[in-house]
Order: sequence, then structure tokens, then C-alpha cells
Amino acid sequence: MKNIFNIRLILFILPVFMFTCEDQLDEQQELVVVADDIDYSSADGALGALVGAYQKFNDIGWEQIPLLSVRGDDVNAGGLGDQQGFADTDNFVYDNNFWMYNVFFENWAQDILQITAQIEQLEKFRAAGVDSDLIDQYVSECRVLRGFITLELSRMFGDVYKIETTDQTQIQVLPKDELMVWISDEMDESIPYLLDIAPNQRVDLPGGITKYTGLSVKAMANLEVGNYQNVADAAGEIINSNRFQLFDDYYHLFKLDGKLANENILEIQYSDFGQASGENLSHLFAFYGPENWTAAVPEAGSGWGFYEPSFKYIKFMLDRNETVRLETSVLFTDRGIAELQTDPAYATLPSWISNTTRDGDIINDYTRAYFSSGKHYLPSIELTEGRIDYGTNKNYTVIRYSEVLLMYAEALTRGASGSAGSADSAVNEVRNRAGLGNLSGVTSDQVMDEKFAELGMEWGIRFYDMVRLGETEELSYDGRNFTMDKAFLPYPQAQLDQSYILNDYNQNQND
Repeated sequence: MKNIFNIRLILFILPVFMFTCEDQLDEQQELVVVADDIDYSSADGALGALVGAYQKFNDIGWEQIPLLSVRGDDVNAGGLGDQQGFADTDNFVYDNNFWMYNVFFENWAQDILQITAQIEQLEKFRAAGVDSDLIDQYVSECRVLRGFITLELSRMFGDVYKIETTDQTQIQVLPKDELMVWISDEMDESIPYLLDIAPNQRVDLPGGITKYTGLSVKAMANLEVGNYQNVADAAGEIINSNRFQLFDDYYHLFKLDGKLANENILEIQYSDFGQASGENLSHLFAFYGPENWTAAVPEAGSGWGFYEPSFKYIKFMLDRNETVRLETSVLFTDRGIAELQTDPAYATLPSWISNTTRDGDIINDYTRAYFSSGKHYLPSIELTEGRIDYGTNKNYTVIRYSEVLLMYAEALTRGASGSAGSADSAVNEVRNRAGLGNLSGVTSDQVMDEKFAELGMEWGIRFYDMVRLGETEELSYDGRNFTMDKAFLPYPQAQLDQSYILNDYNQNQND
């Protein structure tokens, strides 16, 4: 039977770039080795197999997270005439031949399969005598990664593959709700074997997955299916651990100071090794940046102008008297400010709103968008001398403690019982960091507003919140018309053409 995936076994000798321990980052990195060269009795080799799984996740493409995010009412496509399929997706017009859909689906499904291959390799290390408890931990870390990627793939496309083996005759497509239950069960089975520390406290792999990453993914999966007691239990365990705290400075949380912050439960790590030239392991943040700027460091490169905070989001934040979270989330242009002021309600704006950031970068007008994302912005003065690519050396935050607090609060407002304090206390912890006053008797709507303010521009969280709650009117803004039949992207035609599993499932669903 023809395979639907091509697997290339990836194993590394040493911990590599995603773990920013200085000693490890400064070492010369080893390359891929083939299976025939592996000493399965080596604990270092087992660590290499684990790092191979992390590597697959960290190799995320520049187009993938924006595609997850662009349908939310916090983000507009930008681009103006370039990548029309991306702009159409923002307007809920879907083309299953659009290349981004295929790249997203194929790469993330391949990542899930490759991580499963790493799990199978780890079992060979166990069989060869490597400490079984260590293998249990490494396998569990891989299962958390696999669960998170499956969750995001399912948020995007709905019913997708459940992959527990590289035997492709055993792979099946499951409905989204069943996948969320499977992910939750996977976390339950993995959590007992994971380290009971914050990720930034790990000595072997700083920033690697721990028990609390697994609990976060469990909470996220249960939130998708409305199992609020499971959400409250998982999030409450994280809160009660007292291992996490909000980073004091919201603005710098998304800059270099925020790398491996005690708020970050999962982040993708990058480094230029503090050197002006040579190896540079980075994400292509240019997609999010302004197409035209006068940087404080003149040689610093600009972005592409494809990821625009929406007027709706900005007005929402202004109505709440937000300061630091709005400043952090949005880079303003003069053109955008002027357009905002055409609405009489916003004719007079706070004096701090400017096209010049607090770090001296001037965001000039450009035709592709009115604004750029500040959460994906690294001030040019924070670039390593000699490095000029937009945002290079910046990490990509995936899950933050503030999201856990707000998931916990939402679960309580929707009927769950909590073990880690009240919904008020969780929400107010987030609000106080933002300079806002306390709320009393927090409602579900207030929690969702807080999530909108706190997590805007991040990982499509807003869109998927509104979809799971059926809030079609929130997503129908600025001429858009969202209906629930637009919740999922269609399967890419290229995947239907090559995958008998996906094609048969799709045909059966449509019959």
C-alpha cells in the first residue's frame, strides 16, 4: 500500500539551539546522523533522539502561525495585492489549492509523524539498557509536543489524523472532538513522567517541556470541547504549583529580556550566539514587520507588512484605557493614526500614541497595512551588532502563564469548581500587570474581553475562542461575514490527491 508520508529519521548528537543555556549555545552543533550510526545503549544518544523531536517543532515555517491567526478579529492580513489567498482567508473565502493551506497541513502532519518516529527510536534505547525512567520522561515530552501540534492542526482543519505509530496502515482521521479527548488522555498518561519544575528551571534542556506544559495542553484541549472542570483542574494545578509568575514588564516580555521568562510555559528558542556573523538560528519575523521604517539602528532591515492589528482591536483597547498592552501589541503609522481619527469617537487619542516606539524606531507609512504587530517586533537597538534581519534573535512564545490564568477563570465562570482561588483573583492578576484595576464578580464575557486584550496577535487564540463559543457576530466585522461553516479550512487538494486515508474520510463526510 502506498505511503502518504515520507519519513526521514532525525537524530542529533548534542542538545541544540532551542535550549538557550549559554554553554550549549556556544558549542559547535552536530548534524543529523543516520540510524545505522546510533549507539542505542547511549543515554546521550537518547537525548539526541528527544532533541530531534524538538527540532521538528522548532522548524516551524514563517507562513504557518500567521495562517493560524489571520481569521481573528484582532488581526488583518495586510499585504495589499500580494498573497491574495492569505487575504481571502482573512475574509473567510477559502481556496483549497492555496499553497499556504497545503504547506501548513503537510508540514504539521509530517512533524507529528516524525515525532512519533522519535518515540519509536526512544523505545530502542530502552531495550538496549538506557534508564527506563529517563526514556519514560523523553517519550512523554514527545507526546506533549505531538499533542500540541495535533491540537493546532485540528483547530485549523477540524477532523485530522490521529497518529500513534509510523505504520501508516494504522493511521486514521478522527473528528475534532474525539481528537481533543485523545490529546487530553495523552497528557494524563504523560504528565506523571515529566519533570515537576518550570521549563526555565531545567538544567539539561533549559526551556524544555515539563509537567506544566503537559497540563497546559490538557487545559487547551478540554477548553475546545467545553469540559470546563478538566480545564479548571489542569490550570488550577499549574497555579497552585507556585512555579510561575507574570513577567513584571509586559512590553519587554516580548523582547530579549523575556527569553525563558518564568511566565513562558512553552516557547520556540533562537539564537545568533552573540556574534556579528556566522551561524544564526532564527525565525523569519519579517512577515509581521512594517515594510517601511526608520530604525534607530540605520542598517536594520524592515519587514514585509503582512500582519496587521485590526482597527476593531485597537478601538477595543482604547475603550478600555489600555496603555502598555496596546503599545506592546501595535506599531502605529501616521497613516493609521489619521485613519483611526476619522472616527469621531477617536478624534482625540492619548498623547503616547505615536509612530515612534519607545526604543526610537520610527514606523513610516507604507501601503500594505496601517499598523504592524508589536508582539513580533524586536527593537533595532536590541539586535546583535552586525545582525540586520528584522527580529532576528527573538524567541517565539507559544504558551504563557497569563493564558493559563484566564483559562482557569473562564472555566470557573462557566460552572467549574476551582482549587486555585477565584476567577476574580486570576483575572485581576493579569489586569494588575497591565496597570488596570480589579474587577469583582467576573463574568464569562469579562474573561473573554481580558483574553482579547492580553493575548491579541498570538497564535489565533481569539479566533478559536470565538469559534468554540459560536460568537459569529464578533468575527463578522469590517465587512466580513463569518458563519460557522467557515470554522475550518478545507483540506488542501494536494493532500486529498496523495492521501487515500484523508480522501476516503472526506468523501464519506460529504456523502
